[in-house]
Amino acid sequence: MPVTNDSQLVEAAIQASEQAYIPYSNYRVGAALLTASGQVYGGCNIESVSFTPTVCAERTALYKAVSEGHRDFAAIAVVTRDAGSPCGVCRQMMYEFSPEMRVILADLEGRVQLTTTLDALLPHGFGPSNLDNAS
Repeated sequence: MPVTNDSQLVEAAIQASEQAYIPYSNYRVGAALLTASGQVYGGCNIESVSFTPTVCAERTALYKAVSEGHRDFAAIAVVTRDAGSPCGVCRQMMYEFSPEMRVILADLEGRVQLTTTLDALLPHGFGPSNLDNAS
């Protein structure tokens, strides 16, 4: 089903969260990343007992989309029990591709708590354009 509004994107993130592997934190996260071409890639958080290799839902969705050839993103919906915001690593990875994408934060029941932009979540971010003039 094509996503035509934010509530559908949030619902896709909720569905993705159901696959989360969270035996340590019990903090379920789902993400649904909307490409500029209209495709949606879902992701969930996947934990590891050694924590360092744990991957967030936002990066799972991003990696899936990038591995399928997408590089331009319109929006991402992120759902957690308390409408938590993406971590710094996820913000940086998303900034790599689409600094101006919309970010929708909702709880697991689908109640949107904040709609903003990645630029607002990562002001003065470092991206590919910072390296354009490198000598």
